[in-house]
This record gives sequence, structure tokens and C-alpha cells, in this order.
Amino acid sequence: MTAPNLPGQPYFAYRGNDLFCEEIRLGDLAQAHGTPLFVYSKGAMLAALAAYQRGFAGRKVQICYAMKANPALGVIQVFAQAGCGFDIVSGGDMDRVLAAGGQAGKIIFSGVGKTRAEMRRALEVGIGCFNVESEAELDVLSEVAVAMGLRAPVSIRVNPNVDPQTHPYISTGLKDSKFGVAHERVVPTYQRAASMAGVRVVGIDCHIGSQITQEGPYLDAVDRMLDLVEAVEAAGVPLQHIDFGGGLGIDYQGETPPDAGLLWQKLLARLDARGFGQRQLMVEPGRSLVGNAGVCLSEVLYLKPGEHKNFCIVDAGMNDLPRPALYQAFHQIVPLSQRQDAAQTWDVVGPICESGDWLGHDRALAVQPGDLLAVLSSGAYCMSMASNYNSRGRAPEILVEGAQAHLIRRRETMADQMQSECLVESQARK
Repeated sequence: MTAPNLPGQPYFAYRGNDLFCEEIRLGDLAQAHGTPLFVYSKGAMLAALAAYQRGFAGRKVQICYAMKANPALGVIQVFAQAGCGFDIVSGGDMDRVLAAGGQAGKIIFSGVGKTRAEMRRALEVGIGCFNVESEAELDVLSEVAVAMGLRAPVSIRVNPNVDPQTHPYISTGLKDSKFGVAHERVVPTYQRAASMAGVRVVGIDCHIGSQITQEGPYLDAVDRMLDLVEAVEAAGVPLQHIDFGGGLGIDYQGETPPDAGLLWQKLLARLDARGFGQRQLMVEPGRSLVGNAGVCLSEVLYLKPGEHKNFCIVDAGMNDLPRPALYQAFHQIVPLSQRQDAAQTWDVVGPICESGDWLGHDRALAVQPGDLLAVLSSGAYCMSMASNYNSRGRAPEILVEGAQAHLIRRRETMADQMQSECLVESQARK
């Protein structure tokens, strides 16, 4: 049987009939830790990061990992040790970064709904910048900072009204999006921010969406951002950095997104042409750093042939891998050990009590109960959105480094799930 073209190669590849992550046979990890199981390749993460670093060679750029893609402490640690900053969207994200060894001064706090408590905590630890998403948020942040005797470093997230040509749920730069300040309000918002006692303007930010596989939206966003930089500075508000966000897509089913290094060379050429080439820049990649660096391993429980559909029922469900249910997303599904049998067409579904609990439709697989499957490209927006639906424990996570396998999250038990819950106390006896 010919080995399929796998996203994540060469870090995920068949050797003979068996699928490996770096130097470790994935079947051995499934046997040792059970399934469902997430496995990540450290080498794949660092290789993806290196593409950005090549594109930015010789420039003043801070790469901030967008940890919403995968917030596992062991993953954050990889990027912290590689010198990355972090893009966060909650106080919990911030605590994870600090626990994993990230530097507070390299944290960018994004998100439309920051609370006063989160603002205070971020100011206390000294984060690098707040990406402010509305004028109302700007008012509250200034008030919080003044009460603490501080000035909050801010970058205003602008909405450039650029169509990223991706799924509508992950398009964030259009004018009807909840994110960012509307294009026509950018200059007056900056002028207002510059006059506030609790605010120190340091930059400008945009993020147009996620899983972008074409360079056109990025080129449009760069041009519109630089127009805004010129307008803001002409209005008397200097900017120290320009943050272009993230959103670069990955290969799920044969997509060919631009290479990060080559893409940024083109974008930097536009900055150079307009005289911004030596500015401090920031980017916030997430999926493109971790998406193809992870797989989810699952066991085939039952085969259920039907008149119109054949169902391959596995032990991983939408609580482990929510992307198909949320976005109708495609993930390649391959066997850990390839059979020589003839393949049949199966819908790969999980054990959750929902008709939307599916991992893949109409997949050609040669499988039997007890076989192990790998759901590829599972490093981003899978465990980060996992839940305990149907009282299922979250899966363990393994970080592979060459021939070493590090357990970075143990399997969640029922005791873990129930530890914060309480029964109602019975009425006192009369």
C-alpha cells in the first residue's frame, strides 16, 4: 500500500507499515497511554517557527505565539525557550504563560471582553501591551491604570475590513465583526487615547482571521494598515510598533498556504517601499506553528455497516476534536498500522450523544475493531477547545522530542472532573 501524503512530514511519517512521530512509533504511545491521545512533535513546532524567523532575518520583529491555538504548558514552554512572546486573550492565558516560563514583558493581551480584574493583574505583572478592541474598553483600562498609579501600554486593534476568504466563524477583520475599532474611528480613537491619563500609546494592531491560505488578504491588510499608520501619526500620535496579527493557514487536505518566510519577505518589501521597513514589528502566529505538529490517536470500537452509510465508531469524539462539529472542518484520518485489505468507505464518528459527533465523512479506510487511527493536523484548536461533554475526561498529551516522549498532560479522571462540584447539603434533621 502506498503511504499517503501526510501533513506534518517529515515529523510524522510511515516507516514500513507503521506511523511514527519523529523517532517514536505512535502505536507504542497508544499502548502505553491509551486512547484518545494527543501527540505533538517538538521538531515540527520549531521548524514552523524557523520559517517565520527566516522571513524576518535582520528585522526588528517579536514573534508572539497565539496560545489560543494550543495552551498546553509543555507547548508554551517550547516557544518560551525559543524566545517567543505570547498573544493571550484571558487572565488564565496569562497565568499559563508565566507558569511555563514566558516573560511578562513579551505578553500581548488581546480580546474584546477583558475584565477589570484581568486588567489589574496584567498591569501588576507588567505585560508588554494591551491590544484594545473598543473605545469603551479604552475608558475602563485608563480608569483601572490611574487607580493603580500606572499608565497602560496600549495598541489599538483596528478593523481594516479585509476579507480573509476563510470560514465566516474565523473571519475577524470584516466591518461587521465584533473585533477591533472601525476603520473610520481609528484616528479619533488614537487621539483620545493619547489624551488619557492612564494610557500610553505604543502601537497599532490588526488580525483579519484564521486559516488564511492565500497571500492576497495579507497584502491588502498591510496596505490598509500602513495607510492608517500614516494617518494616525499625521494626527500627532507616534507609534512604536506595528502588529500584523496572525492567521496563516496550514495543510489540512492539500491546501498550499504560503510559506511563512517567503510571505513575510513579500510583506516586508511593501513596508520597505513605504519607508516602514525599520519599524518594530509584531506577529501573532498560532495554528501555523502547532496545527500540523499534532495528531490525535483513537481506537476503532465498532464497525456498523448500513444501507446508505457505513459507520466506523471510534473512542475520540467531538469533545476531544470539536473542529469538525464546529466548522465542518476536514482532518485527514489514517491508520497507525497500514493493512493490505481492500478499503471501504466509512463515516468516522465518535461516542458522543450528538448526530454532529463526527470526525470525518466518506473516508476510504481498511479497518477492523481494535485498530488505531490518527486524526492528523490536530495540534491547533482541538485540545484547546476540548470539553467534558458526556462526562468524558480530557485526553492526555505527549510531547515528542526525537526518541523521547514527555507526558505534558495526564488523562483527566472523574475525580478531577468532580473536584470543584458540591452536592446540596441535606436539610438538618428536625
